[in-house]
Amino acid sequence: MKVTCVVDDAVQASSRFWGEHGIAFVIETEQGRVLFDTGQSGTVLLHNLEVAGIEPASICAVALSHSHYDHTGGLSALLQHTPTLPLYAHPDLFRERFSRRDSGLASTGLSTSREELLRHVDLRLSDEPQQILSGMYTTGQITSRPEPEGRSAHHVVREGDDWIADPYRDDMSIVLEVAQGLVLICGCCHAGLLNTLQHVGAIFSGEMIAVLGGMHLAQADEGHLHRTVQVLRSYGPPRLYPNHCTGARAYVALATAFGTRVAPCPAGTELTF
Repeated sequence: MKVTCVVDDAVQASSRFWGEHGIAFVIETEQGRVLFDTGQSGTVLLHNLEVAGIEPASICAVALSHSHYDHTGGLSALLQHTPTLPLYAHPDLFRERFSRRDSGLASTGLSTSREELLRHVDLRLSDEPQQILSGMYTTGQITSRPEPEGRSAHHVVREGDDWIADPYRDDMSIVLEVAQGLVLICGCCHAGLLNTLQHVGAIFSGEMIAVLGGMHLAQADEGHLHRTVQVLRSYGPPRLYPNHCTGARAYVALATAFGTRVAPCPAGTELTF
């Protein structure tokens, strides 16, 4: 399987890729290409797909890690260039989400309506793991969360007449079964990286050989980072390719602990498993 990061906050040096706050991966197998998340805008997504030599019409399915705009913002533009696609996500995909800011509440959720999506996609919503292609699965909802979550204090949702902290029920990742073991591709890990790893280990068989994507450790304190390093060490550690919301301080902590087993994953990165 080949995994290409086509959207990230950072880009490969001296490349033609554009960067923006968001993330998207193309996962390529013998059965087809799957897009995991769509970045923040169609402009950047479509430009970077062209730079990577990937025709939008060659994508056979889309999976969404959760509904935040920096993971779903390119969806509408993509669908104008593709045939009807299966779209895999959690049933909470259409729940309204907001961020508390100085100017008030700002919408941060999916901007594409259910009606528009149904004109272009075969909507496959489930809180259980789903097979996308052979050897490629969604994690389903991360229900057990004993370890720290990847939270942002300003993220809220409406619950009746009240505002509550976003429970991030829709946060999911992708699992690849490859010859050497398992590869975990994360969107934002709002459910928590360690909780996600524990969830995957309870469902899938095999050694965790690599973890890619946003790990939401940018606001993690020293205790959280120390715990993350400890647990990852118990997994081998796997090779780590952090990007997006992982944060520079967390990247340094991981690289200090694991050396060359940690590498950046900006837009343009290609990895083969």
